[in-house]
Amino acid sequence: MTYKSLTLFFCFSITVLSLSAQKYTISGYIKDATNGEDLGYAAVLVTNLQGVGVNSNAYGFYSLSLPPGEYTLAFQYMGFARLEKTVTLKEDMKLNVELDEEAATVEEVVVTAQREDQNISRNEGSVTQIDIGDMKKLPVLAGEPDVIKIMETNPGIKPAGEGNAGFYVRGGGLDQNLVLLDEAPVYNPSHFLGFFSVFNGDALKSATLYKGGMPAEYGGRTSSVMDIRMKDGNSKKLSVSGGLGLIASRLMVEGPLVTDKGSFMVSGRRTYADLFLGLSSDEALNSSRLNFYDLNAKANYRFGEKDRVYLSGYFGRDNFGFDDAFGLNWGNATGTLRWNHLFSDKLFSNTTLIYSNYDYEFSFGEDEDRIAVKSVIEDYNFKQDFGLFVNDKHTFKFGVNVIHHTIEPGNIDAGENTGFNPEPVEQEIGLESAVYVQHEYKVTPRLNLNYGLRYTLFNRIGSGTEYEFDDQGNILDQTEYEAGEWMTSSGGLEPRLSANYNLDASSSLKLGYNRSYQFLHLLTNATSSSPTDVWIMSSNTVKPQIADQISLGYFRNFSDNTYETSVEVYYKDMQNAIEYRNGANVFFNDVIESELVFGDGRSYGLEMLVRKKKGKLTGWVAYTLSRTLRQFDQINNGDEFPARQDRIHDISVVAMYEVSPKVTLTANFLYYTGDAVTFPSGRYTVEGTVVPYYTERNGYRMPDYHRLDLGLTWLRKKTEKFESSWNFSLYNAYGRENAFTIGFQPNEDNPQVTEAVQTSLFRWVPSATYNFKF
Repeated sequence: MTYKSLTLFFCFSITVLSLSAQKYTISGYIKDATNGEDLGYAAVLVTNLQGVGVNSNAYGFYSLSLPPGEYTLAFQYMGFARLEKTVTLKEDMKLNVELDEEAATVEEVVVTAQREDQNISRNEGSVTQIDIGDMKKLPVLAGEPDVIKIMETNPGIKPAGEGNAGFYVRGGGLDQNLVLLDEAPVYNPSHFLGFFSVFNGDALKSATLYKGGMPAEYGGRTSSVMDIRMKDGNSKKLSVSGGLGLIASRLMVEGPLVTDKGSFMVSGRRTYADLFLGLSSDEALNSSRLNFYDLNAKANYRFGEKDRVYLSGYFGRDNFGFDDAFGLNWGNATGTLRWNHLFSDKLFSNTTLIYSNYDYEFSFGEDEDRIAVKSVIEDYNFKQDFGLFVNDKHTFKFGVNVIHHTIEPGNIDAGENTGFNPEPVEQEIGLESAVYVQHEYKVTPRLNLNYGLRYTLFNRIGSGTEYEFDDQGNILDQTEYEAGEWMTSSGGLEPRLSANYNLDASSSLKLGYNRSYQFLHLLTNATSSSPTDVWIMSSNTVKPQIADQISLGYFRNFSDNTYETSVEVYYKDMQNAIEYRNGANVFFNDVIESELVFGDGRSYGLEMLVRKKKGKLTGWVAYTLSRTLRQFDQINNGDEFPARQDRIHDISVVAMYEVSPKVTLTANFLYYTGDAVTFPSGRYTVEGTVVPYYTERNGYRMPDYHRLDLGLTWLRKKTEKFESSWNFSLYNAYGRENAFTIGFQPNEDNPQVTEAVQTSLFRWVPSATYNFKF
């Protein structure tokens, strides 16, 4: 059925192409004039034809078909100056353009302001894009720019908590966000036990998060897609930049392999808290480990006008240990090889091979007394994407994706003196395949549609064992499978839709719908994510999670696009949600599926945003009102209860004030109501031991969280050859002691009374970073 649909689609495409044969095509690449970087998703508008234009693809390629004549084309990209160029179209032509960051007038090229109404005109509604330049100015913990922390100041995107690099999107769990770095999935985007993300801001070119109306090219997660792209490297000249901070330092080198044909970029970052620990006279401290490092690398080369090859990779690792008693280390490694090919000025091809690996190990003791647990998740991924630019009204994208997953859920290595003789845990192997097609259709100058269909199939592959359980998790039956045998299959159709209707030049309505399947699941019983949480695959017992989401938004600009405002509402229905059963045994359990229960969930909310883009004072205010609820027959007597990420109110205020061309003040304020949490409802004593008991899942709330961060950026020197600046920040400026954990213990004076004890992480964290570029 799928292949017949694709055949019909190709026939339709050929017919459309033949009908548009009387037109000529302008195509080319849009680049940054400073460093030659491709500008993906830039807008190309025909100014003397209302509503006619296209967007470039992720690699800056655009194609526009028009009847013969004279046209003025406007090229626009967020953060860059607008460029207008007049052309006389008498035949197919190539037109590569470069956009400047500053205004200039050169011959027939007229540069004006950047595109200012993109929130009104772009098709997608529930999309957040980060300006990498602004990201580096805002105050963050220890002065390290963090794309995830900045994302979390936007509506509908909630931080998972202090000491956590995870995030929640519209009621989904931490594992329901697909985080991509140059198309490679990153399974744990955290450093330093979650205080930093793995994304070094120096190496990033763009960051986009889809929280609704997800394009059909993405799949495998039910909440969101965060698509992060690394810089390609400066193809004009050799450049060195970096920063020296109190906790970490960074260095990046980029330059041309061959001027304007190929370039490279290498960026590294490392913390050095462990170097100071080594100076301590305390033997336990000076033998402790507390550091992380990461390395980003990328190279590309253009073989003529039709072919370009990219090779990129990321490598990062954390090491944490206290003396020889405890150790924890984890890391990510990714690799992406891409080949861009132009079959014609209308058909663009991107072929991608991707490798991704995430592993962790934690251990206790040493030598013969050591117990260590190690887990690995490894992917090999093939993608073939095509972009077909039929004309200014019709753009198609279609392709296939095949991912080979391997998971080692947690193998245990025990020393001779531990008295523990663990058996190896079975590897889990799965094959996730998908085919998709999407169509961007400009129905009228006011109405744009982007709709598509994705079909995903997941196959669990042996060797392995499938179990049947009763309602209490006891094994009723089991089936053994040999290596290479097909075990369980699941999947289905995933329709996608986003629509934009322009009410007038300054306002629009946007509608989004998507269904998505998820076949890999993260199991956690902690109040915050941990590097040691376990990933498992869908099976005969664990069904794929399914989410259906619909959203509707009103977007309006004021005062000549100085202010952007938006109001969105959404509703999400979730099937096959996963939780641990009450009293679950999660440690050293090689049949973890027996401890799981399955149910449904729903999430709904209201998101509001006001952003000021012009003037000395810029920034935004974001507010989210939402609920996230779950229902399981085996939990809370089958009654609906709030999920851990059920935060009713969430407010962010971000402000940047340009005191002078060299000095910028910044502030960031966060407030959100406390997470739902399970606390003991009482206690009882057995032979002198106090045992807590629990009556309600997530029946209590953590205290509300709020924090103010302040920052100052001082551009110390800027010439044609050298630039330097200082960034100062104060994290948690008024010293709020926010709750990290809350525990319970008997009162010292009256042991019959149990009291709550709050643990907080930070009060004030000042930082200073010196940045340079030459």
